[in-house]
Amino acid sequence: MEVTSKAGHHMSLAALQQHDPYINRIVDVTGQVALYTFNSKANEWEKTDIEGTLFVYTRSASPYHGFTIMNRLNMKNLVEPINKDLEFQLQDPFLLYRNSNLAIYSIWFYDKNDCQRIAQLMARVVKQEALQAQQAPPDGSAPSRTTATWTTGPSTSWSC
Repeated sequence: MEVTSKAGHHMSLAALQQHDPYINRIVDVTGQVALYTFNSKANEWEKTDIEGTLFVYTRSASPYHGFTIMNRLNMKNLVEPINKDLEFQLQDPFLLYRNSNLAIYSIWFYDKNDCQRIAQLMARVVKQEALQAQQAPPDGSAPSRTTATWTTGPSTSWSC
């Protein structure tokens, strides 16, 4: 994690909580990413106006995990819940993902090691969310949640 000082970590957490008061812990962070979106009609990637610091975090309410890119270019941040329906594919230095709306995005990482580390983290969180969903009681009530225990596991593979 790049946030090394306690003061810096607390400031980052406080900034995230300004946007979402349910965020309770920063799990990982990387300093420079840019977001691209896949245009299926043109069959090409298009750069968005979102780039900045990527934070992966836990929340005290559903959805219990998420990530955000705190945008340096304007006030529009990317906020994405991490759930069992999120699919990731690592293509260094890009981390591609498809969300539950079937929109396809690519996150470009300045640091290739950060890309690999975040990809592994996302795969573990998605697997954990899938396991939690399988354990949901049949009456539809939410199972009790605890703070994330990051287990290992492979990510789903797909292509554009």
